[in-house]
Amino acid sequence: MTYCVGMLMDAGLVLLSDTRTNAGVDQVNTFRKMNIFEKPGERMLVLLSAGNLAITQAVVSLIRERLDSDGASLYTEANMFEVARHVGDCIRAAHGRDAAALSAFGIEFNASFILAGQIVGEMPRLFSIYAAGNFIEATPETPYFQIGESKYGKPIIDRIFNWQSSLTDAAKCALISMDSTLKSNLSVGLPLDLLCYRRDSLRAENRVSIDASHPFFSELRKLWGERIKQAFIDLPALDWQACAGQPRQQ
Repeated sequence: MTYCVGMLMDAGLVLLSDTRTNAGVDQVNTFRKMNIFEKPGERMLVLLSAGNLAITQAVVSLIRERLDSDGASLYTEANMFEVARHVGDCIRAAHGRDAAALSAFGIEFNASFILAGQIVGEMPRLFSIYAAGNFIEATPETPYFQIGESKYGKPIIDRIFNWQSSLTDAAKCALISMDSTLKSNLSVGLPLDLLCYRRDSLRAENRVSIDASHPFFSELRKLWGERIKQAFIDLPALDWQACAGQPRQQ
């Protein structure tokens, strides 16, 4: 399994993914879930993937093959909507080739993607693309998407992140969201891939791989854990009489 999050704000984009892949108790491996496609100064695109690794790798491989063809590709599509349609076409092509054979073995065609980026002439955009190749786009009211093991990291994003967040705050929020997921789910694991994209820069400038020894992430996890515990301690004790609607005894 995996956990990926894409966050869209006025300042730009934040993308974060883990690298854990589980194929059973004895097969825990590391594979990158973040793929970057860029022509500096013209377009910067990021594709995050979750689901069956063989399927998602097949889709990404087909996308890369089409970069070198004479037909449509991520580098020739005119805008981000058409790029999302192109990714959807590649997913459907993989489905048409493999879905029936997988079904015969009782394997579901399971793949989901987050597409983010900017093409010169338009604002940064963010899409969630499903296994059927259809997709939805983020808005200022709904400015983030998650794929994979999303439930553990969702509460902190809902409480903290919004369209007006800075890139720094959004990245910190994404990392805390990932920490919550790492804490609660063994199928998500280090190292992490983090990209912070500044609007109109049109290049993947701020990228980092985060492993267990990364000083900032280690300190962030430590402080977050300590302060959550302290916040809990500082909460008022449960007042049973008040909860039951009974008058306090004098």
